[in-house]
Amino acid sequence: MKTFYAPLSELAGIEQLKKDFEVTGQPVMISGCIDTQKIHLVHAAVNDYRFRLIITGDEAKAREMQEDSRFFDKSSIYYPAKDFIFYSADVHGNQLAGERLRCIQKIIAAQDNKTNITVITTIDGCVDMLMPLQRYRDNIIHFKNSDIIDTEKLISKLVGIGYTRVPMIDGQGQFAVRGGIIDIFSYTDETPVRIELWDDEIDSIRFFDVESQRSVEKIQTYDVFPATEWILSEDEIDAGFEKVKDEVEKQLVTLGNDKKKKTQQEMDSCNRLRHAYADFERTRDYSKFILSFTDEIEGFTDYFPKDETVFVLDEPDRIMERMELISYEYEESMKNRLEGGYVVASQTKLMRPIAEVYKNMQSSRLMLLSSLDYKPKMLKPADYLRIDARSISSYNNSFEYLADDINKYKRTGYRVVLVCNSRTRAARIVADLEELGTQSYFSEDYDKEIMPGTVMVTYGNIHRGFEYPLIGFVIITENDIFTSRTRKKQKKKYEGRSIAGFNELNVGDYVVHEMHGLGVYKGIEKITVEGVEKDYIKIEYAGNSNLYVLATQLDRLQKYAASDTEKKPKLNKLGSVEWNKTKAKVHGAVEEIAKDLVELYSIRQNQKGYAFGPDTVWQKEFEEMFPYEETDDQLNAIADTKADMESTRIMDRLICGDVGYGKTEVAIRAAFKAVQEGKQVAYLVPTTILAQQHFNTFEQRMKNFPLKVAQLSSFRTNKEIKETLADLKKGFVDVVIGTHRLLSKDVEFKDLGLLIIDEEQRFGVAHKEKIKKLKNNIDVLTLSATPIPRTLHMSLVGIRDMSVLEEPPVDRVPIQTFVTEHNDEMIREAINRELARGGQVYYVYNRVRSIDEAAAHIQELVPQANVAFAHGQMEKRELEKIMVDFINGDIDVLISTTIIETGMDISNVNTMIIEDADKFGLSQLYQLRGRVGRSNRTAYAFLLYRRDRMLTEVAEKRLSAIREFSDFGSGFKIAMKDLEIRGAGNVLGKSQHGHMAAVGYDLYCKMLNEAVNDLKGIKNEYSFETNVDLSVDAYIPSTYIKSEYQKLDIYKRIAAIESEEELSDMKDELVDRYGSLSTPAVNLLNIALIKSMAHKIGIMEMKGTIEDGPSGCYKTVMKVYPKAEINTEAISDFIDSFGGAMKLVSGSQPQFIWRVTKKKYNNAGEYLTGIKEMLKLMQNKLQL
Repeated sequence: MKTFYAPLSELAGIEQLKKDFEVTGQPVMISGCIDTQKIHLVHAAVNDYRFRLIITGDEAKAREMQEDSRFFDKSSIYYPAKDFIFYSADVHGNQLAGERLRCIQKIIAAQDNKTNITVITTIDGCVDMLMPLQRYRDNIIHFKNSDIIDTEKLISKLVGIGYTRVPMIDGQGQFAVRGGIIDIFSYTDETPVRIELWDDEIDSIRFFDVESQRSVEKIQTYDVFPATEWILSEDEIDAGFEKVKDEVEKQLVTLGNDKKKKTQQEMDSCNRLRHAYADFERTRDYSKFILSFTDEIEGFTDYFPKDETVFVLDEPDRIMERMELISYEYEESMKNRLEGGYVVASQTKLMRPIAEVYKNMQSSRLMLLSSLDYKPKMLKPADYLRIDARSISSYNNSFEYLADDINKYKRTGYRVVLVCNSRTRAARIVADLEELGTQSYFSEDYDKEIMPGTVMVTYGNIHRGFEYPLIGFVIITENDIFTSRTRKKQKKKYEGRSIAGFNELNVGDYVVHEMHGLGVYKGIEKITVEGVEKDYIKIEYAGNSNLYVLATQLDRLQKYAASDTEKKPKLNKLGSVEWNKTKAKVHGAVEEIAKDLVELYSIRQNQKGYAFGPDTVWQKEFEEMFPYEETDDQLNAIADTKADMESTRIMDRLICGDVGYGKTEVAIRAAFKAVQEGKQVAYLVPTTILAQQHFNTFEQRMKNFPLKVAQLSSFRTNKEIKETLADLKKGFVDVVIGTHRLLSKDVEFKDLGLLIIDEEQRFGVAHKEKIKKLKNNIDVLTLSATPIPRTLHMSLVGIRDMSVLEEPPVDRVPIQTFVTEHNDEMIREAINRELARGGQVYYVYNRVRSIDEAAAHIQELVPQANVAFAHGQMEKRELEKIMVDFINGDIDVLISTTIIETGMDISNVNTMIIEDADKFGLSQLYQLRGRVGRSNRTAYAFLLYRRDRMLTEVAEKRLSAIREFSDFGSGFKIAMKDLEIRGAGNVLGKSQHGHMAAVGYDLYCKMLNEAVNDLKGIKNEYSFETNVDLSVDAYIPSTYIKSEYQKLDIYKRIAAIESEEELSDMKDELVDRYGSLSTPAVNLLNIALIKSMAHKIGIMEMKGTIEDGPSGCYKTVMKVYPKAEINTEAISDFIDSFGGAMKLVSGSQPQFIWRVTKKKYNNAGEYLTGIKEMLKLMQNKLQL
């Protein structure tokens, strides 16, 4: 980093700083600093010390500093503070705890490996009470190849250091044990690790992928880091429980428990405290009472070795202000909680005094950075230095100004570095400067000093540039040159499993069998028939009749899914005609809709529309101003949309994607493209509020270009509407955004070129007719927020142009989710905290009748806030006014029913409180929660439940589902499934909803696919089911896969095997995940492939028996479908090739019979291989 560090050695202040730091205990105050430059100064000035801890007052600033710091030191890491006030919630997301553990592990690794590390945190992170670093060290589990493992001991050790045992890993902090295979997913790694034992010795250690559960790479050693912030010994736990019990007893006396006559308030407080203790006994969450369990407590600053660390305080007075606010908030909160019986005395002392933290740092090397000169509170600097740094004024996209300034810098012998966010942009800047006569060069070699009067362009990410006038050194960043853009975040690789493959089947779930209809799944049973063992799936139908389905035929079985999950579906009777009638009815409807879709598509294909030209320079410039990193799905959708616009056919594209997945940006780019060719754009939205929001977004994005955006909705006065209508007719308005007001007769366009429809399913029938008239011959882009499933997407390919956005946007900031009992104290604190940082709050209260009382109650809790309520039964104008006031920030707390679920997007709202969260479905909670966390601040979601007399078990179950959901576990996938079925209904129209519910969603999609194929002339598979019954043991032993859900999933995937590649792939996966395969399991895989091959040829049934006799022989009978498409002329040739072993019995039910002696095939495995070879020959010779 010589390029960046060397110039600073010329500053007198830096020399002095190094002298001051020759001894510890001499804090140095440096003034004259500015934001990004502080990071540069720290790295350049104290680069000789291995540890740097930078402390600031604000979380958003800390995250930004960490991003800047990574440019100078790749090992820079952010340590998020614990939330003191809400840490006592019943459940909280583990995302931030995971980040803290990752950071602690990096600190230990840096100490052990003698490497450097820079940690950035906020002051709240330093006043927290933590476990000594040595405890983490002592509890790391080390594995290396050939170690001997005692599995039972290992399991209890893993539980002791905070891991949760699960049947199959799907998130961090979990482990799974299956026979000799142990999977562990630590918070400190991106991928989990799989340890395979040979008896009790480690045979191999390998990383594996969570989604596919397949191994990725082998490693020799692995260390498992604890997954909890508190590790206690058995003795400490026993003693701690006694202490807590005593404390609760004492506190009950203080609260008046001994009084003969107690007030209502005293009774409530005592009851609360008893509940809190009972909860604690049940959950054993020691962190809430940690002072009762251990005296060994350290602070975060104690984690850094004194001699090798430089502590940096960024703006000490700001830090002090923040500290005073946190202390005040904490003390007030604890005082109220203590009186209300929410906590005991020791729980109110979980914050270290700031004086203690400062004392610790002052005795080491401490740098205080500030922009102004002042005496910091509570600190005594030994030296005051000043370093003059200036910020770079923004160039607002003007490249000429930049070139002028660079030339001035060059003339005065400055060293100039330009830092760009992308290498292509950097190369372009070098070329552009050359055109303007300024010499510069691109380099990523930072070990050479930069010469005075030269300009170097490089690649990297820094928020803002800065200049040191005294030494002639300046750094200019991309953000200084182009209008303030949020820096594009590096996106993580998205590893979403397509939800189509997700089918968690539990006993008691409804299933659909294609031949027999709707029944209830009752589990897997092993049944022996004539000495041959096989696994069967048991399904119960109406009238207590049972159906046993061979595990290899699982592909005919689907989990029943319909959009109305509350209603119980009616079971079918086995052997009745009812199911076939239902299927025929749905078949008719599906054929109808497929016909409509195909016709519509072909009409649009044949009509000619306007062809837009390729992208212009303006378009590229406009797109580069988008402040986020586009997701791959978004880029594909944009490319497809543009291709549609540039072709002569009329565009009719549907873009599906969840709230916040970037649909609007696709629409904005299409609109911009249309406007550049003098066309007008109409953007139709279902509600006035959305019209206002999109209007604001469009104005913001297009403000640097000569475009006029207008709005038509009831928010506009009559005068404004008249003006807009006149301007539209004359062509002065380029983009008009409006509600159904856009469809009125008096709206005339000069030259409409693109219609964008948002949430089409929310318009009424009459409006849809008007939209159809508008649509004539112009390009249409429709947006839908309910995601649609991949299966449906696939069956509509080629009859509807669709882009699906499945990839979530780049991680903004995780939403902290807390699940807790309804508690006024916590509500007050949550609202106060959000208002203190200038934000707003959503409070979801789903009972219209008493919403005004709820609002009055909240107003009492926070008298200084402006509280309003809104619900769907309000007068439309009144509701709109409230919503607009909320969007504009005039209302602090909005209490509303679930109407906010639909499409509202306000980045200033970052706290949501949901009352009676246990009464909502997961998908609803998921959509509601998606309303917060849309900016770079941490967002909070509080899910409250009432204790009532709810059975703890039921409550626990429901809350554990929500807990899983707080870290996007599988609950999230269920929620997605639920939403998708809704989305499917939206795409196909409401009339199809009933049909979908009648046969279940998966079967509906399959039927639709077949209908579309028929119309397109593509051959569908035979509709009959092929039965394969061979005298061979074929099953997965119960000891091999213990979890029934996993076993079912594997069976379903085995049933879908269609080729040798898929078979060997499945074999590899099973060996990888569960260990070596038994013979019956290998047989099962082979039979699945045989079934698939036979079905393709047209064989309805294949029965294999062993005939006794002197030599014994395998007899295989294959019944052929009478209408099978077979090359009859080749039959005799085929039979002859077996030399008498094969014969054909013709008739109404033709069948091939094949006999082979046991001498040819020694065992069942060889016999199955023989069948595969015979079928391959049959395929080659007989299939048309």
